[in-house]
Amino acid sequence: MAKKDHFNDLAFTATNYRLLLIGLAIVVVGYLLMSGGGNGDPNSFDASEIFSARRITVAPIVTLVGYLFVVYAILKRDHSTGAGQ
Repeated sequence: MAKKDHFNDLAFTATNYRLLLIGLAIVVVGYLLMSGGGNGDPNSFDASEIFSARRITVAPIVTLVGYLFVVYAILKRDHSTGAGQ
């Protein structure tokens, strides 16, 4: 009886890790787009800076796309190695 090589039975491949890092970078970019808008003077309030379209619309969409990309990276299977058989 031949022993099976269990070293190639890893859940993630290099492609999965690469996609995961790309997804995490997209999430970080989304959070960076949300940041800022503060003012050093407590007596003034600039609503156009805080409630800009970048912070209210674009940044949450970019962050959501990043999280979806991370989920895809986790669930992606490598069909070339015959994983799951």
